Amino acid sequence: MTRTALHTDIRTALTDLLLTPGLDLDEAADRHFAPDYRQRTDGSWADRTELLAHIAHLRTVLAGGSVQVHEELTDGTRYADRHTMEVDKADGSTVRMEVYLFAEFAPDGRFRRIEETTLLLEGSDGDRNLGSAR
Repeated sequence: MTRTALHTDIRTALTDLLLTPGLDLDEAADRHFAPDYRQRTDGSWADRTELLAHIAHLRTVLAGGSVQVHEELTDGTRYADRHTMEVDKADGSTVRMEVYLFAEFAPDGRFRRIEETTLLLEGSDGDRNLGSAR
């Protein structure tokens, strides 16, 4: 898992999912997301299968990037953070998104549910849906 070994966190999850070339997608997802995982991004719900389709698509679009966590709070099974994801796309453009995230952990420390809202800071209008593109 991560720094406390009791639960994952968004920086580690996003790094494994998107920024670690060669790490198998299913292995990365199993590290951080419970089997019953659900996510709502900008009002649209996705289950774990849809999340994996989203990440698989992003892996074809992204060439690199970084995650900067500005604020982070864990309280029992609850997790919240505000982070900025900056990605370099394969076409040479850069996208920066600020994300406001609230989550719930499963008993094993993986994410069971995430609800997030994204704010495009840099990028084209077409990049606005990058947080849920498939």
